[in-house]
Amino acid sequence: MKNIVIVGAGPGLGMSIAKKFGKNGFRVALIARNEEKLNQLVSELEQLGIEAASFQADILNKAQISLAFAAIKEKYGFIDVVEYSPTPSIDTVATALDVTEENALYQFQFNVLGAISSIREVLPDMLDKQSGALLFTTGGAAIDPVPMMGNVGIAVSGLRNYIINLNSELKDKGIYAGHVSIGIWMQPNSRVQDKIADIWYDMYTKRDRVEEFITEDKV
Repeated sequence: MKNIVIVGAGPGLGMSIAKKFGKNGFRVALIARNEEKLNQLVSELEQLGIEAASFQADILNKAQISLAFAAIKEKYGFIDVVEYSPTPSIDTVATALDVTEENALYQFQFNVLGAISSIREVLPDMLDKQSGALLFTTGGAAIDPVPMMGNVGIAVSGLRNYIINLNSELKDKGIYAGHVSIGIWMQPNSRVQDKIADIWYDMYTKRDRVEEFITEDKV
């Protein structure tokens, strides 16, 4: 059985991805900061017959991320897929005119350094096995600049650059790196999250494209 780790798991897209991969034979490990909410998500997955477990960590804390991944490896073994999709709190977002060194650094740490820390926990094993996938979900500002997402756009566009470079370096080594950028507003409990999860699974299985930009006509 394969294993997927969802970093920044929540009740929206993260759960849709967990369900999609879980229904296709994956065990699911969820990483997020709120342990109580994580346990609720695990319970929901288990009711669907999907084996799942929660691992508490703050993605701004490299040591906590390392401990979470170590615990996942101890429980499940080799990690086949990592999906990284934490969402910054709206009160950390700054418009282009309000970007400061401090709020730009925060988004870089949240979006980029958290991703790098997660990658470093699994990439050596993936390279040894010549197998695996690294999936990253960001907001549309990664591709289509949005002034109201000034500090976020700086970070996620940089992350996108890194992902595309990763795929170039890893595709001949049996490892896929992909990026989905969401350029639409996702209402809670809509079917949009499920459709994006379907797109992610299609990208993972086919490995025929590095990224998708999700617009209204895609879902």
